[in-house]
Amino acid sequence: MISLFSSPARRRLDSLSEQEVLALAISSEEDDARIYAAFAARLRQDFPNSAKVFADMAEVEHAHRNMLIGMHQQRFGEVIPLIRREHVRGFMPRKPLWLSAQLSLDDMRAEAEAMEHTAYEFYLQAQTLVKDAATRQLLGDLAMAEQGHEDVAKALMEKHVSPEDRAEEDATARRQFILTYVQPGLAGLMDGSVSTLAPIFAAAFATGDTWQTFLVGLSASVGAGISMGFTEASHDDGKLSGRGSPIKRGLACGIMTALGGLGHALPYLIPHFWTATVTAAVIVFIELWAIAFIQNRFMETPFFRAVLQVVLGGSLVLAAGILIGSG
Repeated sequence: MISLFSSPARRRLDSLSEQEVLALAISSEEDDARIYAAFAARLRQDFPNSAKVFADMAEVEHAHRNMLIGMHQQRFGEVIPLIRREHVRGFMPRKPLWLSAQLSLDDMRAEAEAMEHTAYEFYLQAQTLVKDAATRQLLGDLAMAEQGHEDVAKALMEKHVSPEDRAEEDATARRQFILTYVQPGLAGLMDGSVSTLAPIFAAAFATGDTWQTFLVGLSASVGAGISMGFTEASHDDGKLSGRGSPIKRGLACGIMTALGGLGHALPYLIPHFWTATVTAAVIVFIELWAIAFIQNRFMETPFFRAVLQVVLGGSLVLAAGILIGSG
């Protein structure tokens, strides 16, 4: 007995009737139009010029859909069979619309390029499966249209997005990336790397036991990650500050905090005390320089100032932990 909720068997493209080929083309164009419209709506506030490009591309897909529906009405009547990409083998289903909120501007551009290439390949194959001359001509014309969409997209980009607008949009995208991911992640990495130095090295020199030191480092790192993640996510919803989703910021901050502490806690899984300690000290040195590099690269902090703040501060915390543990 087949469950009503089970997934339908996927059919081969060459098993479809000519009516089903047209129906599949219609539903595919409808899906692509919806995705481009969703991209446009997502970008309208921060990237209005690129939003116009995707809105125009949605209109092009609607025009293709109307042409296909007209052919179906002419040949098969008003009732269009329900057949979609996911019903046919070899088709990569489109990403759900809610994912558009997770994509960057460059991701959307890349997704649009992949969509057009997939549509082009489909029309080339579909053209070989029909015998009606008018339908073959329409499918061939659409294949050429999809192949030319890259040029259409470039033309629309030139129409709506000047070089100055593109530079401004790229700067906005970079600023959003920094506010949502880099800044919270850097804060977490700094906290995890620096604040856990004292307890980990104090435990190491106080006990001389690598396993106990590892447990202290693990608990300090995980605890700090959870605390920092929740703090970042809860203190700003991002609506007024423009810093983006609190969940994304909280995850970036919490994960990087935990990783910052675990970097110099994991070496204490090595049973030999001095080998573990020297390895942990080398990792600390790498972590601190990495923080200085990120500050210089993304936050535009002068490099030597970043080194002075991070490396010197971290070295003082490290020294404090060693002195306390050795006392």
